[in-house]
Amino acid sequence: MARLMGIDYGEKRTGIAVTDEMQLIASALTTKPTAELLDFLEGYLLKEKVDTVVVGAPKRMNNQESEVEEKIRKFLDKLKARFPDLKVVRYDERFTSKMAFQSMIDGGVKKKKRRDKALLDQVSATLILQSYMEANP
Repeated sequence: MARLMGIDYGEKRTGIAVTDEMQLIASALTTKPTAELLDFLEGYLLKEKVDTVVVGAPKRMNNQESEVEEKIRKFLDKLKARFPDLKVVRYDERFTSKMAFQSMIDGGVKKKKRRDKALLDQVSATLILQSYMEANP
């Protein structure tokens, strides 16, 4: 079985999470500068088999798209051009940053470490992926 990958796309940084090969548990993988994201994914996808990439869909409370959506679409076009056979799905990511921050507090992460936005991006990607897995067993 292949892994699932979750992506919390950001204008500066992008958090990435993956599952184990049995697709049971989502875990934080890394945070990459968004400018380096496609190159990182190419290297990772050459080494690891990934079945589906779940990309967060940031929506506002009124269900309208956020301002970063246009950049996400451009990224998705480039991703599909490089990996035409890769399944890519979108998943609502509302509240994941707040949930990620709270889970870091609940998990005992020290205040200084919680300021690390790269860690927050990884946890957000993990939450997006875990939520997708729970909604699509």
